[in-house]
Amino acid sequence: MSVLSKIEKVILMQRLAVLAFLVEMAVTSAAIRAENWPEFRGPDRQGNSSEKNLPLKWSQQENIRWKAPIPGDAWSTPIIWGDRVFLTTATDKGESCRIISLETKTGKLLWDKEVFRQKPRKKETRNSYATPSPVTDGERVYAVFSDGSFVAVNFAGETVWTNRDHPFYSQHGLGASPVLSDGVLIMTMDASSEGEDKLVGWQTPWDKSYMLALDAKTGKERWKTMRGVSRISHGTPTLWTGPDGKVQVVSEAGDVVQGFDRDTGEKLWTSEVAGEGKVPSTLVAEGKVFTAGGFRGRESIKAFKLGGRGDLKEANLVWEQKKGNPKVPSMVYVKPFLFTVNDTGFATCLKADTGEVVWNERVSGGFSASPVHADGRIYLLDNNGDTTVIAAGPKYQVLAKNPLGEPVQASMAVSGGRLFIRTGKHLFCVGAGGD
Repeated sequence: MSVLSKIEKVILMQRLAVLAFLVEMAVTSAAIRAENWPEFRGPDRQGNSSEKNLPLKWSQQENIRWKAPIPGDAWSTPIIWGDRVFLTTATDKGESCRIISLETKTGKLLWDKEVFRQKPRKKETRNSYATPSPVTDGERVYAVFSDGSFVAVNFAGETVWTNRDHPFYSQHGLGASPVLSDGVLIMTMDASSEGEDKLVGWQTPWDKSYMLALDAKTGKERWKTMRGVSRISHGTPTLWTGPDGKVQVVSEAGDVVQGFDRDTGEKLWTSEVAGEGKVPSTLVAEGKVFTAGGFRGRESIKAFKLGGRGDLKEANLVWEQKKGNPKVPSMVYVKPFLFTVNDTGFATCLKADTGEVVWNERVSGGFSASPVHADGRIYLLDNNGDTTVIAAGPKYQVLAKNPLGEPVQASMAVSGGRLFIRTGKHLFCVGAGGD
């Protein structure tokens, strides 16, 4: 019996080892399948995630995987790559510019790195000294801070390069985020004058704003292209591949939306929009670019046909809609609809091909964060930290309301079946069940 017992124990241990291996492989496979969220507005730069089975309901006590304290004041979105979360922040009243790395599984702090110090300058109350979201290619993290300084660090938190050749000043502060494409780091530099007349470049158009591209490997300037006459804005560019196979950077500023050759920086076309201080990021779908925002009674959403050349003014305008205009949050496209939420808490669904309003409903609170779409749902995160989940369809249907009870302006991130929500002092990881 003792011999048989030993054999049974060996067999049991072997089975347990195989089971542990299979579990480990399943976890690893799930991690591989998890979609990264590498920059502001996610993998498609437009707020869409392909993830399924995301949490529908949560609160401070329910479905919170972990909650990690984040120092400083910043409204940049967290980004996720594999088992890492990265955030930027600014401490010491905005002087210390920092990048932070945490584990996605536990929220454990891996490192908190000061990359340089800056001199805090003018900004709006709702802005911060670390509002631009970082971006990663899986090897390095690239970040921009409010004074216009760029930095690249590796996943160990070691500085690879810095570029401080493009000092930035705006009456609103810096609000746009960089985009990364094929080794090119692209940033809008839509500034205003720091001279005696502070209205220049802000409310009075000027010709000093530009688009900037750096080499992601070295940090050296690839190209710099002046916009022409425009005013300040805070929207993050997106990318569009034309019929010729060339990638365009599509970017909006006050008074203009424009396309630039990603590789050379050549300004290919300009169309006319209204307003200064444009905040929502451009969105491309159905062969069109959708723009939104503006202040002082000239707010609207516009759709322009892509593919033109030169100064088009409004020759390529497809439609304009003044209802449902978001001044701050970006729009999200879920075929065949555009969904928006404005500062005062009204959500709108429009037909993307015509601009016709399908519905317009009061949600709650005020909004700064951009909507996120995943698995037929749209997540609307308001300034109080409350998320209203609605169906992504032609009928307004509230699926859940989820309070966190902390102030929020950063847009959420999605990866590995979880939602990552940055509040004023914490990063929450929301997800049902355990690993």
